[in-house]
Order: sequence, then structure tokens, then C-alpha cells
Amino acid sequence: MSETTTSAEPQIHISVLLAEVLAALAVRDGGVYVDGTFGAGGYTRAILEAADCQVIGIDRDPAAIQRAEPLLARFPGRLRIIEGRFGDMAELLAAHGIGPVDGVALDIGVSSPQIDDPARGFSFRFDGPLDMRMSLSGPTAADVVNDYAEADIANILWRLGEERLSRRVARAIVAARATARIETTAQLADIIRSVVPRSKKDGIDPATRSFQALRLHVNDELGELDRGLAGAERVLAPGGHLAVVSFHSLEDRRVKDFLRQRSGSEGAPSRHMPAAHSGPAPTFRLLGRSGVTPSEPELRHNPRARSARLRAAERTNAPAWPMGEAA
Repeated sequence: MSETTTSAEPQIHISVLLAEVLAALAVRDGGVYVDGTFGAGGYTRAILEAADCQVIGIDRDPAAIQRAEPLLARFPGRLRIIEGRFGDMAELLAAHGIGPVDGVALDIGVSSPQIDDPARGFSFRFDGPLDMRMSLSGPTAADVVNDYAEADIANILWRLGEERLSRRVARAIVAARATARIETTAQLADIIRSVVPRSKKDGIDPATRSFQALRLHVNDELGELDRGLAGAERVLAPGGHLAVVSFHSLEDRRVKDFLRQRSGSEGAPSRHMPAAHSGPAPTFRLLGRSGVTPSEPELRHNPRARSARLRAAERTNAPAWPMGEAA
């Protein structure tokens, strides 16, 4: 989820495209559903309220696991929380003796509680430690900007943030760290703003793309998404539904390509040649082709939803593709 406000006050978490996700999952009594990105529990709560069903919530963030306590008390026997990565959902569910499930929901990116906690270092709206780790383990964003080579920093900013001035930003970071280690979000944001002008077209903060890139890198979010999609393919029962909400083009492109590939809907290589499917049988049937975006009322109520897109598909009875195989 991208930076969208300038207020220093934390915002209440509002689940994006909530009604649309519930509809895509086709929640029913007796069903078993996975909320692979539990976060603040918005999707989990709505699923449990919509039907007499069970939910398995997964999150790598220890703070999210702690936030689950009220829901566990409210829905005894119907909710199970597992600390871990959603990319490992097949292994996590198997380890807990959970068989095929009827739906998987994924809300990709950083959650509002993470953004709004200065101590987590995700946002340049607050001055806090330059951390950005969802799991509170492993290298931090400060480690990246202080220890990586200039060329590697530039590559991260270009590839994951689509920052066209990535080399300029990387040079400024290396020059600044030669004087003093870069430890806070405010330090880094000021360095970036000193070399990247504010866009007259969209007015977004010059630090936005670089912060996004560092966050994606620190948490391997695109790799996690790839593993999560393949994991959902493995755990969903025939007829089960997958619903994925993403917030920027890098994520959405991966979801779109995966579902088109797995549904045999990639299309022909040119308009003069018919489409030809090769490889394993399709494991998904698309539920819509272009995705669902928030309504105007939702955007007025929750500006953070502005770049969200929901894509959904139904699992066929074909075996899951071998890991790493493409059409």
C-alpha cells in the first residue's frame, strides 16, 4: 500500500475492496478460508461474520499476531492464527494438518498499522528508525543504504521503485553516508528530496518511489507474492476461489500474468496467429479479466484505496503446476 497522506496522526485501518473480496471468495457456511495477509484482521473478521466458516490467518509480523487476540476470543474454534510468510502457506497448512481450502485472500503490501507506527520505519511521514522489516528479523533498510554498493542501490531503486533518477539518488546516499551513517527515515527522505524534484504532474513526495523500492527489497515482497500465488494454487480445493488485492503495477502485473498463464488465457503471440496453449492443464478459471477497482464512494471514504486492484479466479480440478514451471 502506498504513501497517501501528510497527516502525522495514525489512521484507522480500513480494508480495501472488502465487499468485492467477499463476493470473489463466495464465502459460505462450512467453508475453510485462508487470509494470507492477516494484518489488522479486516478480511478475516468480515469472512467470519459473513458465514459459519473457519479462517486461517497468516502473517509474518509478530505485531499482527498479537492483534489477533480479540478475534480469537470472539470466534472460538473458528479462527486459527499462524505466524509465517504467506509464500509458505502450503507448508504451514500441511504442518497444522489443514487440508484443501475453499478460498485464499491476499492483500499485498504494507498494512496501515505498519505504516502508521513510526518505530517500524516504513513511512517518511514520521521520523523513525530506518527499518521497514515486516518480520522484525533480518537486514533493515538502514543496512541496505549504508552497506550496499552504489550500483546495487541504484538498481534496487530503478527495478522496484521505477525511480528514473535512481543513479542520482544512489550517488547522494553514498555521499551522505560517507559523513555519517543514515539511520532514520527523515535523514533518508531529506537526502532523496535534495536531488529529486517534486513532480508537477502528480505532486507525490520525491521520496515515495525510493521508499517503496527499499521496502520491497527488504521484505522480498515480489518474490513472496510469486511464492504465495503458487502456494494458493497448491492449497485450494477444486472450485475454491483466489482473491488478490494489489496496490501498484509491479504487484498487479505479477498477479495478472500468473492468472492468465494458469488459466490458459495468455492470448496469441500476434493478431495473425491463433492462441496455442501448451504445458500443464489450466489450474484456474478467471473471474473477470480486467480486475476490480474501488468505487468513487470508497475512494472518498478511504483515499489509501486509490491504486488498489482486485483480481480473482476459481480453481479447476487440474493438478498444480510443478514449482517454477511456466507456460
